[in-house]
Amino acid sequence: MPDHQHNNLKLPEGSIEKQTQTLNLGPTHPATHGVFQNILEVDGERIISAEATVGYIHRAFEKIAERRNLYQITPLTDRLNYCSSPINNMGWHTTCEKLLGIETPKRVDYLRVIIMELARLADHIVCNSVIGVDTGALSVFLYVMQYRELIYEIYEEICGSRLTTNIGRIGGFERNFNATAWDKLERFLKEFPKALKEFENLLERNRIFMDRTVGAGSISAEKALNYGFTGPNLRAAGVDYDVRVHSPYCSYQDFDFNIPVGKTGDVYDRWLVRNQEMWESLRIVRQAYEKIQAFKGEAAEVFHAEVPEYYLPKKEDVYTKMEALIWHFKIIMGETAMPAGEVYHSVEGGNGELGFYLISDGGRTPFRLHFRRPCFIYYQAFPELVKNTMLSDAVIVMSSLNLIAGEMDA
Repeated sequence: MPDHQHNNLKLPEGSIEKQTQTLNLGPTHPATHGVFQNILEVDGERIISAEATVGYIHRAFEKIAERRNLYQITPLTDRLNYCSSPINNMGWHTTCEKLLGIETPKRVDYLRVIIMELARLADHIVCNSVIGVDTGALSVFLYVMQYRELIYEIYEEICGSRLTTNIGRIGGFERNFNATAWDKLERFLKEFPKALKEFENLLERNRIFMDRTVGAGSISAEKALNYGFTGPNLRAAGVDYDVRVHSPYCSYQDFDFNIPVGKTGDVYDRWLVRNQEMWESLRIVRQAYEKIQAFKGEAAEVFHAEVPEYYLPKKEDVYTKMEALIWHFKIIMGETAMPAGEVYHSVEGGNGELGFYLISDGGRTPFRLHFRRPCFIYYQAFPELVKNTMLSDAVIVMSSLNLIAGEMDA
């Protein structure tokens, strides 16, 4: 029998003391879906309390960005939510455009919408299929993951990259979409709905999946708002906030789509909301594709705004024209000063409201820069969501919040 003199407890003769254990879930355990640590106090398999720790891959992005010009910050944003990095890129570019007073052509907006919605689809494919894996269903992951690969192939045709894309530029894109990119997009729009429907059929009314997810990690609308939830996690709790609708950017007001909303804010509702959002993203991509097809002649070749101060000139012009060489040098070396000002701009990221707070003192680099990362906010609620649940629930709750370590540790 352990010594109990330290807490002055006198146990009845023959009784057994109730003990708890302290367990580390992470930072290297594969079930944590990232490099973060959860110190759990458990009574058997029931979680009594949890302490969440971040910072294992902290890279000081904000301070690094304050020593870079606008053009050089785009690759840093890739490393936030790397499951949907093009949205990060577009969010940063539109923030810069807000400060610089740049208006982008409609065709540029529609091209951006296609890329951002494809990124949202890729993000939700990973999140929802991994929830399936964490509840014991590997097949669903295999059904849809090949279509994330097809999305990456579309990225490759547009910018040459897959995961950390550095896609687009201030004012638009670095090049127009080629014929292969459009062919792959048409194939995706044709084939993915069938796979998504099969994915739904495998899990949506699956008794085992529902037993594992219904009621797990539930959060009320009031608590979600108090924590600062946004995106699918907030909408699953019953709040219909979506940045694309409430503060439209990139001409999202030109599109017809719904905002899926849940009721209970549990794992199952978060899964349902993300799944329905995939159908809505497909609707948006189809609409954007049709709008782009309506552009004819020279208008069909527009893929960036006229902003020579921030858009690299054609390479053949750099080799043959003095003005182009000068602009190329000034952009690459960050020789162009930005106007003084203070802006906040946000986009609807794969996980929620991704915001950029930019302060300029008129220099060549930001005076201050802050990234509003939704995952950093969600993770603060994790200890409350898993309290008094089973140890196995901690993993699926974490999956359903779609916690991306790159966003938490910026």
